[in-house]
Formats: sequence, structure tokens, C-alpha cells
Amino acid sequence: MLNPIEGELFAIDKALGMTSFAVVKKVRAVLRTHLGTRSVKVGHAGTLDPLATGVLLVCTGHATKRIDTLQAGVKEYIADLRLGETTPSYDRETAVDATYEWRHIDRALIDRVLREQFTGSIEQVPPAFSACKVDGKPAYKLARKGKEVEMRAKTLVIDEIEVLHCGLPDEPTLQLRVVCSKGTYIRALARDIGLALNSGAHLTALRRTRVGDITIDQCQTLEQLVERLDNEQYVSVEQAEADRLERERVANRERAALQKAQRQQQRQGK
Repeated sequence: MLNPIEGELFAIDKALGMTSFAVVKKVRAVLRTHLGTRSVKVGHAGTLDPLATGVLLVCTGHATKRIDTLQAGVKEYIADLRLGETTPSYDRETAVDATYEWRHIDRALIDRVLREQFTGSIEQVPPAFSACKVDGKPAYKLARKGKEVEMRAKTLVIDEIEVLHCGLPDEPTLQLRVVCSKGTYIRALARDIGLALNSGAHLTALRRTRVGDITIDQCQTLEQLVERLDNEQYVSVEQAEADRLERERVANRERAALQKAQRQQQRQGK
């Protein structure tokens, strides 16, 4: 039986074009229907952009307290880059705003640049089109209004960066596997790789394949999860609360017994 009030963790393979919030909203709505209450906490551990797919962890109930820990886990991505072109958002959300020469780039240059400049601890300036806060407001809201947004560099760790496919010299395309720390923007990584190659680059596709110990093969689509939730049995809100109170009573009794035993030992030691 599922116990969304006490807490569940769902690993979802987020679809292209869907926001992370929309996934949370759908899961919350389904759980509210089956539990007959609006008092269901639901949150996600690590935003995925609408143009990205892959692992999105959704927590419910008391499991939402694990979100910070889950978000801190190492992440793995498969990223497709287009060399020789840039966009304001560093991905396909916005149109190409500049083109650059790319025919000087070869595989040897790519390998050297990735090894020397994008492995280990690096400094990265987040995209203006991101949820990072500037003066208390998400940067993307200001960027979409055409306002100048000053972003501060952050220290990140790239544990692994591997070339999975290189379209050169015929096509200016590159596919990378990236294992990185929390807070890494792969769009910004694409931007910086383009600059380091004395060209430009933007992200054309992104798939998150791992968050911590949870991999993409452990995930289900949102549609599959909804179907599962519609056919599950649930611990009622009342039973979940009763179970929680009973656990607290047991914990309090055990704590009181331990404190009593410690006091007795202290008296005997005098």
C-alpha cells in the first residue's frame, strides 16, 4: 500500500516540453483525488528545463524533507551540442543570434579543451535564462523582458566529461556524457565549451540519466505513474496520522527509558 502522507519517492522520466512543476502538479492532483484531501505535500528534487528529459525525483509527504539531500547527489547527463551557433538562452528556447567559424575544430582540440578546462573544479556563470534569483526575482523573468541580468560565477565540480559522438568534420555536432555536481547548468557548459573552442555553441538536446543512485532505467513515465497510482491501494490520511503519533509515543517512551537508565548510572557512579 502507498502511504503518500508518510512519504513516497517516485522516479519519473520527464517528457520533452513539460515543466518540472507540471509533473508535480499532476502527481499532487491524482493523490488528492485518491486520498480525498488537499493536504498532500508534493515536491521535486532538482528542476529539469522543459526542453530536457530524464530523471526527475518527486517526493510526497514527509519524504519532501529529503529533497535537499537528493538534490545534492551527483548528476549524469547526455548533452547534444551544436557548434558554430549561439542563442541567448544557450539552448533551443531562443533563436540563434550569432554564427561562428567551426571548421578549425577537430576531435584532438575538443579532447584537449575538455580535459584541461572542463574537468574537476571549474567556475561557471549561470544562464540569465534560469531560476537563479537576482534581487529576489528569478533571473529568467528579467531576461525574458530583455533586461540586463548580472549573474555571479559559482564553483562546480565536473567529475567526468566524455565525448560519445563527434560529427566533425562533416557536421558541427557533439554529444557528451557529463557527470557533475549540484547546480551545474549544462546550457552554460555548452556556452563555455563553444568559447573555449574559439567558436560558439548551444545545447540542442539534454537528457538527465542519473541523480545520486537513481538511474534512468529505474524511472517510469508520468503516464505510467498515473496509471499505477489509479490502481494502487492507499493508507488513509487518518491511519497515516495515527501511525505517526504511535511512532512518536514509542520514541518518547524509549527516550524516557534511556534517560532514566542514564540517571541511575550516574547516581550509582557517585
